[in-house]
Amino acid sequence: MSMINNLRAAVRPRPRRAGLNSFDPADESQTPSAVVDCAVYQDGKRHGERCSPREAARRVRAARETDAGSFSWIGLHEPTEAEFEGIAQRFGLHPLAVEDAVHAHQRPKVERYDDVLFAVFKTIRYVEHDQLTPTSEVVETGELMVFVGPDFVITVRHGGHSSLHELRRRLESAGENGDVPGLLAKGPSAVLHAIADQVVDNYLLVADRLQTDVDDIEFDVFANKGGRGADVGRVYQLKREVLEFKRAVSPLLRPMQQLSEPGQRLVDPDIRKYFRDVADHLTRVVEQVHGFDELLNSLLQANLAQVSVAQNEDMRKITSWAAIFAVSTMVTGVYGMNFDYMPELHSRYGYPIVMAGIAVLCIGMYRGFRRNGWL
Repeated sequence: MSMINNLRAAVRPRPRRAGLNSFDPADESQTPSAVVDCAVYQDGKRHGERCSPREAARRVRAARETDAGSFSWIGLHEPTEAEFEGIAQRFGLHPLAVEDAVHAHQRPKVERYDDVLFAVFKTIRYVEHDQLTPTSEVVETGELMVFVGPDFVITVRHGGHSSLHELRRRLESAGENGDVPGLLAKGPSAVLHAIADQVVDNYLLVADRLQTDVDDIEFDVFANKGGRGADVGRVYQLKREVLEFKRAVSPLLRPMQQLSEPGQRLVDPDIRKYFRDVADHLTRVVEQVHGFDELLNSLLQANLAQVSVAQNEDMRKITSWAAIFAVSTMVTGVYGMNFDYMPELHSRYGYPIVMAGIAVLCIGMYRGFRRNGWL
């Protein structure tokens, strides 16, 4: 207990949100305002209305004597340490996982603490924009933590998107209507699968939208006839957004594959095949995102090559015109010297002959440079 207390003490303090100063974690009659929904499920159906986490735990323990498939599902949104402390103690959550859930900014992962699975998902939302600019935000990330125990599911959501309300209602309606017979009856692992499936399906939607942005950038880069690097800022910004997407999906692939393998005691055997489907979809997303990253690297290199080619063309033009004007400068420089004895100095036709010679030489050099593509 002393080690757990030390770990809890090491958790950094987090400011309370407005209106939460009156919450007392020691008072079990109170329900933290961070609780979005809390319910008990028996035989795959919701039992009763919303209740407090304490009441949910009591109902499940009472019901498990006759129904081993009963479990509670508690949903929270950005809880403070004080709000989460009582729930963590009641369900025996590991303090390290509790710290990750409260403070967020975690890497996607699935970890096991005794009889509890702790999963971290990065949620992604595509940000609508009329035109991509060097400062456009393309994807917005949030976090979703899931604690899965033998008789409970606790979800902790960070961010303003990826609500689980519709998912919960869809699962409850499916159980009531018989569209998905016995899915929630499979226990907490069925909820974990449903959450993972929704997160990964959203990845697919975002990847399809990003494909359009990447295609537009690719067209603009190669349609840029001037080659002045006008699109490099947009390419770089899109690459940054793709890297953020990549950090959200890549680490999750191996954990999803592990959940589909035999030996996971907390995952119902009938649910494992569903995790295989999630892993397959996630593999497709990972491949797409890696493809976006490689393509944007190539576009940056192509844009740099365009700039280099444009600079070389400019230098050739400058050099060609400098060479042409060097002829007239050299001739006029010679005749500008103040010597008494110079050829054609006193000739009546000397001036027009020299000017005509300069014009012929300049025209000849100009035509030569044009023939070689320098002008």
